[in-house]
Amino acid sequence: MANAELNVRPLHDRILVKRMTEEEKTAGGIIIPDSAKEKPQRGKVVATGKGRVTEDGKVLPLEVKSGDSILFGKYSGTELKLEGEEFLMMREEDVLGVLN
Repeated sequence: MANAELNVRPLHDRILVKRMTEEEKTAGGIIIPDSAKEKPQRGKVVATGKGRVTEDGKVLPLEVKSGDSILFGKYSGTELKLEGEEFLMMREEDVLGVLN
């Protein structure tokens, strides 16, 4: 879903993330019920702010960009429901890494 469709633009160093779905089976083929699944800690960046504003007023651009697949901490971000879908709004500093 594109940023324009959501009509939301994160401010400063915040990013809007859509969680990626986790596997429903283990490597051994065991199906994991919904009640036992943990929320995924992977996501796709949907929209980004312009960057972090320093004390002297300069804007430092973000390292992540829309379309990046990222890893984030288990309790990172604020959950939002937009256009009937669930998203996370978090600061770039909550991103642990970018998946290649």
